[in-house]
Amino acid sequence: MTDLDPRALRQAFGRFMTGVTVVTTRMPDGTPCGFTANSFSSVSMDPPLLLVCPGKFLSSFDAFAGCTHFAVNILAEGQEDVSNTFASFKGDRFAKVSHQSDPNGIPLIDGAIAQFSCTTWNSMPAGDHQILIGQVTDFAQSEGRGLGYASGQYFSLGLERAALEQTEGQAICGAIISARDAVLLEQTPNGFRLPQIERSDRGQLRQELQEDLAARGIAARLGPAYSVYDDASRGQHFAYFLGTSDDVDVSAPLQAVPVADLPSLNYTTQAIADMMARYALEFRTRSFGLYLGDAKRGDVHALSERT
Repeated sequence: MTDLDPRALRQAFGRFMTGVTVVTTRMPDGTPCGFTANSFSSVSMDPPLLLVCPGKFLSSFDAFAGCTHFAVNILAEGQEDVSNTFASFKGDRFAKVSHQSDPNGIPLIDGAIAQFSCTTWNSMPAGDHQILIGQVTDFAQSEGRGLGYASGQYFSLGLERAALEQTEGQAICGAIISARDAVLLEQTPNGFRLPQIERSDRGQLRQELQEDLAARGIAARLGPAYSVYDDASRGQHFAYFLGTSDDVDVSAPLQAVPVADLPSLNYTTQAIADMMARYALEFRTRSFGLYLGDAKRGDVHALSERT
């Protein structure tokens, strides 16, 4: 590779928001195989072509590089587990995921919002990947939203939009900003809290939070929502996002607290304490969730981060 920083380049590529697919085929002995990919694109309508890019590091690479038929399954919201299974599970992936076979015997993932059965139209090497172009011979689709992926994290537009569209009461919007293995916190007389803003108008919360952070000397990249809840006793609505920062002004009035220390700190509210304890636990596996509920109870919806 040239003098480009590969880690930074991968991070830059990851800024592009995509959907998530599972690509499937069969090995020469008939064993089904598949992998998770966001390197998917439609190519042509006449003939109907699409492409995916299997990496040469895949254990199933030879099967895809030499296949005559394959399928692409576009995953729906809520199928994070399916994506994770085909991204990292080492056992029988198809035993864990409900599926059917197309007329060519290629597995189609149940619950996907779109499925494309393809014959291989062309296949060519491209660096450490292979460009696999397929001609669509059959397809199916269903209503629903697709699973999103950006900056190493899944996101669900349906869940986040529903949570953030509430309009009554004062809104407090903040961010859990990770700087390597630490989180930026603000110390107040009543305990620690996250950098946050308070607004009565919720129309531009995310943008206004980004601007507030920049004014504090924090060049943060905001990711998906992490915790959205109401506190009826205060008449307040809270929304916290995940974020990252590589460059923090040393004069910024925030402390970089190691993630391992987060559960032991004193916070301004019990809800923030609970959220930070959950974050410290999820940080170990980078498998983050979106909490929806009130200040005391709610549900965590999987929005896992892939590594």
